[in-house]
Amino acid sequence: MQPGELIAGDRGARAQQGDDVARAWAVLGQVMDPEVPVVSVVDLGIVRDVDWRAGHLHLVVTPTYSGCPATEVIEGDIRQALEQAGFSAPELERRLTPAWSTDWITELGRERLRAYGIAPPQGSASKRSLLGEAPQVCCPQCGSAHTELLSQFGSTACKALYRCRECLEPFDYFKCI
Repeated sequence: MQPGELIAGDRGARAQQGDDVARAWAVLGQVMDPEVPVVSVVDLGIVRDVDWRAGHLHLVVTPTYSGCPATEVIEGDIRQALEQAGFSAPELERRLTPAWSTDWITELGRERLRAYGIAPPQGSASKRSLLGEAPQVCCPQCGSAHTELLSQFGSTACKALYRCRECLEPFDYFKCI
C-alpha cells in the first residue's frame, strides 16, 4: 500500500467524519452567546476550527478577549450542545493567538446585533488601529448617524454606550477590537 492510499473502509470513515464536522458546525450555529443571546458562537467567529483528532471532535475556540467572564460558560454550552447532539467527549482547545477580532463577526452576526438593538462594529479593527480613525456609529433603532458617545463602557467591557441625537435612544455599540 502506498502512502496516502486509502483502503475502502477508510473512505467511508473519512466521509462520515466530514458529515459529522458539517453537523457539528450546524449544532454550533445554535449555541448562543450568553451576553448577546441573538448571536451564535459561529456568528461571533469565536469557533475557529472543527475537525477530528484521535477519534474525538476537536474544536479551537478563541474568546472575545482573554478576560471575558463568559468564556467558561460559552465553552460549557458548546460542550453540552455537542454532547446532546451525540458527539462523545468533544475536545475544546482555547487558543488566544491570534487574538479574536470583531473582523471575525459574520455579516449575519452583524445583522443580528443590529436587529437586537446593538450597533455592530464599524469598519475593520486592523485598519482602525493603524489609522486611529473614530468610528461612525449609526443608531440601530432609527439608522441615524447623528450619535454621541456617552461612555467607553456599555453593558459589557466589549461595548460602548452611545445615544442617538435623532430618536434620543441610548444603545450599545460593539467596539471594534
